Amino acid sequence: MAKCSICGKGVVFGHNVSHSNRKTNRTWKPNIRKVKAVVEGQHQTVCVCSRCLRSGKIERA
Repeated sequence: MAKCSICGKGVVFGHNVSHSNRKTNRTWKPNIRKVKAVVEGQHQTVCVCSRCLRSGKIERA
């Protein structure tokens, strides 16, 4: 499942819009990484988006 365990960022839906203005469905998925992190004093493997990693919202193990 493409969802960040820290901020809850997930898949969003929208449209591809062609030059002739035809619309087809598409998705945007967050950049999820599996990392070993310290969660409540214990080492766990969590799925975290790259923005949370970069901003330091999680402490890596």
